[in-house]
Amino acid sequence: MQVRVGVQLVPKELVVETMLSADEVQQALNDALESPGGLFVLKDARGGRIVIPAKHVGYLEIAEDENRQVGFGTL
Repeated sequence: MQVRVGVQLVPKELVVETMLSADEVQQALNDALESPGGLFVLKDARGGRIVIPAKHVGYLEIAEDENRQVGFGTL
């Protein structure tokens, strides 16, 4: 799944490919926002981590993976 994160005062958004579900991503941000000085941590599909101070997250755009059809055919 692809997650786009808008960070306050940063002109470009972060794009992360993650194996987490939409609910898990949303819960991770919610948990980070509840704790003072909380950090929003996302694990990417390659095993890396993206760490953002939760109070600076402007928005999350969560896109579910779509099943793309390849080739010719009728629907």
